[in-house]
Amino acid sequence: MNNRSKVRAAVVALALAALTVAGSVSVVTRTTAQAAAAVLAAPAVEDEGADCAVPALPDLGSLPTNAKLPDPFKKLNGQTITSRSDWRCRRAEIKELAEKFVFGEKPAKPATVTGTVSNTNITVNVSHNGRSSSFSARVELPSGTGPSPAVVVVGGFGADTATIKATGAAVISYDPLSVGREGTPRNNKQGAFYSIYGSSSSTGLLAAWGWGVSRIIDVIEQSGTGILKADAMGVTGCSRYGKGAFAIGVFDQRIALTMPIESGSAGVPIFRGIPGEGAQSLSSAYGEQPWLGDAFGSFTGSPNRLPVDTHEMVAMVAPRGLFIMDNPHIANLGPRSASVAALGGAEVYRALGVGDNITYWSDVQDGSHCANRPEWRGPLQNNIRKFLLKTGNEPGVIRISSRALGRLADWRDWQTPVLPDGPTTPPPTTPPPTTPPPTGGGCAATMSVNQWTGGFVATVRVTAGTTPVNGWTVTMTLPSGASITNVWGANRSGNTGTVSFTNVAYNGVIGPGQSTEFGYQGTGTGTGMTPTCSAS
Repeated sequence: MNNRSKVRAAVVALALAALTVAGSVSVVTRTTAQAAAAVLAAPAVEDEGADCAVPALPDLGSLPTNAKLPDPFKKLNGQTITSRSDWRCRRAEIKELAEKFVFGEKPAKPATVTGTVSNTNITVNVSHNGRSSSFSARVELPSGTGPSPAVVVVGGFGADTATIKATGAAVISYDPLSVGREGTPRNNKQGAFYSIYGSSSSTGLLAAWGWGVSRIIDVIEQSGTGILKADAMGVTGCSRYGKGAFAIGVFDQRIALTMPIESGSAGVPIFRGIPGEGAQSLSSAYGEQPWLGDAFGSFTGSPNRLPVDTHEMVAMVAPRGLFIMDNPHIANLGPRSASVAALGGAEVYRALGVGDNITYWSDVQDGSHCANRPEWRGPLQNNIRKFLLKTGNEPGVIRISSRALGRLADWRDWQTPVLPDGPTTPPPTTPPPTTPPPTGGGCAATMSVNQWTGGFVATVRVTAGTTPVNGWTVTMTLPSGASITNVWGANRSGNTGTVSFTNVAYNGVIGPGQSTEFGYQGTGTGTGMTPTCSAS
């Protein structure tokens, strides 16, 4: 989309700060910085799950209708993953589902990839199955000596390039249209990708653009020039190039930092949420350009039949850095659905022990589509330092504008498992009480608080005992000076002092031993609260 409309309104922020990572290997204890560095390193290969044995994918005609988001932790055989090491091959399953039903296949590295890297330019030459193609990209180096990390800016629209270079990363200006042109019919696609794989390829432009960036990384890896660092690559883009940046980071695990901006339909927003939000329709996005794979045409009117959704593509980026920037003032961009995708994907980040590696930020003042936002400058610098320069360890944040606040609880019927092994995320600043579920009837409530200067977000989990709960009330006393500004998943009796929260229609019934969650945003401090639960 190229909409540059402006909508004037106030923004109230929702912030969720994740925490730093620490851990150890064998008998050698690592410092926090060393542990973080190990977690942040991007895999050295494009697809580390290429050797996974993926079961047969479902056929188009056998797909059930499911209005809820698919469970990212449930394997194709119906079993839930039980350890962090299982994620590698679960990710491979999601990748194949995304290729088959959404993007089209992104082929692996061609037989021959050659090229050059200079201080100003990268050339790429590809040969495969008797066909060949070439394209190039412009390079702008930061000050100082190399080799430099680099951020690929897709189509000239992305994060602030001046800030990127000032922070210490090079800018690679990538023309995706040289690899997959817009304005072509689906049966006659053009560009370097389609010169290799055929103009009638069912692969959409977004996957083709991703293939092109992967070949740029191949050339940087092979160059040996000491100009750019292939193991410190980022990507950014806005609008349709934000769609491309997202797909690029999803499908190449050598991308250490993915930064899509205002990507809209066919980008970050969940497909299931777009029809109800008033965003650009799926049929419009599918028909505007061949961005998505040809197979997606079967789902433009029925996204609930998709066996995959974009929260799982967010999850595919884990544990690498992800910084999603969004605009809550333009409903056509689907920001509410994008926030749900980020929250859903963040559950996988959290389960993998790297909840601090994802940032979603739609807390911005009104402005035109694809404008450089001052609110993003600090997080942009922090993410570049952390994931590309390896000199920072700032926690990621989730800041969702109340204008476009999606609620993950409305979209999922699955729980986030506890996955042992690997690095773990320390408990929140205010640890939740360790109250076990009640052994008899009734309910128990536990909570976690994420605090920042001047405000906090509280997440409360309500768990039933050995008998079902048919309605619940959670009561707690807020600290002096604290005030609730927003609540989701519950009704509340007030904003200050002792506040009672009661269930809403969809989460009042809880099965034995099962849980539901609600949350609220407040000003002041959120520490020291102890919730109590009573069942109806």
